[in-house]
Amino acid sequence: MGMSNESSVPPVINESGIEIKPLYTEDDVVESGGTEGIGVSGQFPFTRGIHPLMYRKRPWTMRQYAGFATPEETNKRFHYLIRNGQTGLNVAFDLPTQTGLDSDDEMAAGEVGRVGMAVDTLADFETAFEGIDLEKITVSLTINGAAAVLIAMYFAMAEKRGYDIRKLRGTAQNDILKEFIGRGTWIFPVEPSIKLIGDTIEYCAHNAPLYSPVSVCGYHIRESGANPVQEMGYAFCIAQAYIDHVLERGLDIDDFASRLSFNFDIHGNLFEQVAKFRAGRRLWAKIIRNKYGAKNPRSMWLRMIAGGGGGGLTIEQPENNIVRGAYYALISALSGTQTMALCSYDEAYTIPSEKAARISLRTMQILMEEMGLCDTVDPLGGSYYVETLTNQMERKIREVMEEVDRRGGIVRAVAEGHVQNAVSRQAYENYRKLERGERKKVGVNCYREEEEEPPIEFHPFMQAECDAQIAKLRKIKSERDNARVKQALDQLRRDAESGRNVMPAIMEAVKAYATTGEITKCLVDVYGRYEEPILF
Repeated sequence: MGMSNESSVPPVINESGIEIKPLYTEDDVVESGGTEGIGVSGQFPFTRGIHPLMYRKRPWTMRQYAGFATPEETNKRFHYLIRNGQTGLNVAFDLPTQTGLDSDDEMAAGEVGRVGMAVDTLADFETAFEGIDLEKITVSLTINGAAAVLIAMYFAMAEKRGYDIRKLRGTAQNDILKEFIGRGTWIFPVEPSIKLIGDTIEYCAHNAPLYSPVSVCGYHIRESGANPVQEMGYAFCIAQAYIDHVLERGLDIDDFASRLSFNFDIHGNLFEQVAKFRAGRRLWAKIIRNKYGAKNPRSMWLRMIAGGGGGGLTIEQPENNIVRGAYYALISALSGTQTMALCSYDEAYTIPSEKAARISLRTMQILMEEMGLCDTVDPLGGSYYVETLTNQMERKIREVMEEVDRRGGIVRAVAEGHVQNAVSRQAYENYRKLERGERKKVGVNCYREEEEEPPIEFHPFMQAECDAQIAKLRKIKSERDNARVKQALDQLRRDAESGRNVMPAIMEAVKAYATTGEITKCLVDVYGRYEEPILF
């Protein structure tokens, strides 16, 4: 009986373009770059984790994306999740809020509260977070184009409730370059958008030093079709653009880098995802120390939220998404994330139900309490396969970043549409591979059920709540001190025209109950609106 012919084994190539061998040995680790970069957890280059004991000392924070309809409805969901053991809130906002429109704007018709919470004034934040201890529950605001306004509302709400914002922890997504690449909820052109992010970083460095004003979001780039190395490479280029802008203002890298965070995606091959994060953590530490000269090890940390991407879920056989979600949570824990935000099984087609949200929360809790994931640091570390793949992924991420540099940097590449074009082409190729069956998706192009699927329950549009939100907004407009609002908006316009940091003026405007739309319009009058370049 003859030996099997190794050449007859078909090649396996992961999404990042790396060919996977049938067997890995120590020689593969050496050939790919060696073991020097592995190190130990809590020490540069942090490949194995940013904390010495990782989950043995403190398990990951559990957050789920939540928010819909009115602040009143959202507050109920927040309390439900907290009662069931959630340790952080990840707030969803409706499309009008994301694009700087008030609920009574004619362009907001049919979208108020549909995919997230509607926020028009400071009063909405006061309602949404009523009864929630902001020192015990950290809050992440998933907002970008209108981030400066909502960060100001969050701070103003906290101050009004007696919190010292210098001690307040939390995060805003506030990553507008990712919006130009991956989602599209931009408002202002590229340059003033980056200037606004710089304003928030500078303001927080001086006034809210424990708050994370930016969470660079490779997640949505990946959800838009990018492969794993593009996700990391583009995210790092974006983060560097924000850093470069803030350094030009005279701040030192150690004044703010420790408060930058990242939001990454998880779906696909388990080992590729784990290697992606180990490589990314190491590469980011090298960039911050070697390129920017940071002295504080905390500045070099890749602080991240990761826990599952909706792009990996399917409408077909949706219960399978419960299983997928469990694997995404496993990957997240093996990857060394600080916060896990697990998607719910029905998220592929609707706002998650309470039942689906509870299953996702229980999935994370089972992983934490029953599966031994908190017992030891980086349990896959030392695997010939994982260490080789980590070295290869770091090299591939660098290649993506070098290509962006050849395009003149991320700001120019985004402004001219080159990154968007690359991601769109990758998305098309991914779709074609699924269509041809080259990439398997259970329930979609293999193991399909021919009989009709059971009906899917969609979250209804809540017209009554929409009407109530508009009525509340009009009442606030009629009862507030409109002279104070006008004075605040006039000051905001002057600050924007002169190039000053607009955050102090926005803070005064939201305290006067100026609306999201009024503040946004004031800035649009100065900065203009973005128009997307189309390259194909």
